[in-house]
Amino acid sequence: MRIEIDAQNIKCGGCVNAIKTGLGTDPRVQSVEVDIPTGHVSVEAEGDIRAALETKLAELGYPARP
Repeated sequence: MRIEIDAQNIKCGGCVNAIKTGLGTDPRVQSVEVDIPTGHVSVEAEGDIRAALETKLAELGYPARP
């Protein structure tokens, strides 16, 4: 399942690495793509884990846009 999230505060490659590493710790996550200019995070995962991903992004400092 592909989950699309628009996140805040994504500004550089370091942010991308932090997001990929942080979300990648969940065994249900298969891949993570991040677009710096738009703040768009695209996750391929097993099942609908949107809430868990949004919680983790917020913990990392990249909360989902309302």
